[in-house]
Amino acid sequence: MKNRTEELAGNLKLSEVPEKPWTHLTVNFITKLPVVAGKDAILVVCDRLFKMIHFVVTTKGISAEGLTRLFRDNV
Repeated sequence: MKNRTEELAGNLKLSEVPEKPWTHLTVNFITKLPVVAGKDAILVVCDRLFKMIHFVVTTKGISAEGLTRLFRDNV
């Protein structure tokens, strides 16, 4: 009989369900795309409640300040 080396798993917790749209978001970048009109990346912002998505074209070398402007102006 072998001894158990890892701890037993605890109780699972359900994910929090958002109550209003656009309060819980996921943000991702799609990079290494062909350059078109000077843009080579896409910022993807998804609302977790309704699964609504915004796609924003950008460059992969964008600064944090530029990213906040993109987010503010497009989402």
